[in-house]
Amino acid sequence: MRSNKTFSYGIETLNTSTALAIAAGKTYGILEAAAKAQINKSTQAVQDIVQKGAIVYGVNTGFGPLCTTKITADQSSLLQNNILKSHAVGVGAPITEQLSKLMLILKMHSLAQGYSGIALGTLERINWCIENHAIPEVPSQGSVGASGDLAPLAHLFLPLIGEGFIHYQGQRLSGDEFLKKTGFPPIQLGPKEGLALINGTQFIAAHAVMLLQKFHNNLLHADLIGALMVEGLQGSLKPFHPKLHQLRPFKGAVHVAHKMNALLAESPIMKDHEACEKVQDPYSLRCIPQVHGASRNAWAHLKELLEVELNAVTDNPVIISQDFTISGGNFHGQPLAMALDYACLALSELGAIADRRIYLALEGLSPGVPKLLMKETGINSGYMILQYTTAALASENKGLCFPASADSIPTSLGQEDHVSMGSISGRKALQVANNIETIQAIELLTACQALSFRRPMPSGKLLQRLYDSLREVVSFAPTDRVFSPDIEAAKELIASGKLMRDLEETLKAEEITFKSEHESLFETF
Repeated sequence: MRSNKTFSYGIETLNTSTALAIAAGKTYGILEAAAKAQINKSTQAVQDIVQKGAIVYGVNTGFGPLCTTKITADQSSLLQNNILKSHAVGVGAPITEQLSKLMLILKMHSLAQGYSGIALGTLERINWCIENHAIPEVPSQGSVGASGDLAPLAHLFLPLIGEGFIHYQGQRLSGDEFLKKTGFPPIQLGPKEGLALINGTQFIAAHAVMLLQKFHNNLLHADLIGALMVEGLQGSLKPFHPKLHQLRPFKGAVHVAHKMNALLAESPIMKDHEACEKVQDPYSLRCIPQVHGASRNAWAHLKELLEVELNAVTDNPVIISQDFTISGGNFHGQPLAMALDYACLALSELGAIADRRIYLALEGLSPGVPKLLMKETGINSGYMILQYTTAALASENKGLCFPASADSIPTSLGQEDHVSMGSISGRKALQVANNIETIQAIELLTACQALSFRRPMPSGKLLQRLYDSLREVVSFAPTDRVFSPDIEAAKELIASGKLMRDLEETLKAEEITFKSEHESLFETF
């Protein structure tokens, strides 16, 4: 059943949560009369250009280094079909259907603003595919991120003309099979349409949308699990005191410190060692606000830039009017490429510090917590080898941190002499985010194993709920066992958001205020 909630393409402001809601079928994208009028106006402007014979790049010229080659009016449709075919050179494993669907949604919104010369019928066909979850198959490799994501977008729209592959009603169909199954005729692309379809940053932006969501989830759980580890190892509360962070008020650090204080408040375990003689904790515990907070600042930066990109016109040329067209560079992926590389680094640091906390938990230096998190070691290796996995993933993440946007290889016979490589930035940042989920799952296991040795002394109300949530799916390990199912169960708690939902239930039930002064910046999309 179609959702009653709607979003007006080309009219309303698109954000990450709305794009994801459309992709999930929770919101229905529409073309209102005002958008249709602007689309038709732009299409007519292109037709007038063709009829008058004015020379406009991509309308009646070749592409890239062939921009000086004039194309006659009767060759225009063939030119637009050929550009889809010739640019469909992507390789590698296909991206997920969710990413492909996001690409369709983002392209719809960009084209519906009416500066691209795209025909209304073409957009209506694309929207039909979104509504009916007819998702083109798009290879993951081949874009250099300027003139936009040419190869991925070419594959995305091949099914419109009966080419390529598309997933529909549980089947992988060729473009021709899809048209026969649905009864649609092939789209007859008019002047500029093929170029409008393939010129843009929607592959990069779709990855950024997915990353913003995953990164947000990583950040939320970094604080929760970090607090569990502080409690499990009986770290100090003082490094989270607001007076300290008022002296260096980075928004991310202030926010995280507030959360750590709230999570650890009223903890019997923390109160039990208030008079201990330990002077200070290792950095991986006491610098949680500074490190997690810096990653939050990176997330906020990506969010700010992505919301500009989601509502931008990124193809070329831009049709302002019949008499005013601009061949510019809005297709260049550099604004997002650099932000994605920054986000990749920020994500990697979440994994690096979590790995250090896991290692710390295994050392057996916290009173009451045995070495390797088991009492009888020798015959048992305990949690030792789980840290090997986090070390491997943390190292892999570091290797992925080399900024793709630092590289540029000229293409198009030098016409495109500086490119962003933003598609690579997006792909590797998502890979790091997935690795972080696994590292966090292992930290959750080790933190709760450490806390088990504190029992029967309970945790604070909030952390006790998180501990109980894990124990519902993973039991205490008194001896060695196959730990991979435990890792997968913990990872599912994190990836699904269940751990956060359980926390929110407790906050509501206990009427606990959890919000910081920067809540609106860091806790919403």
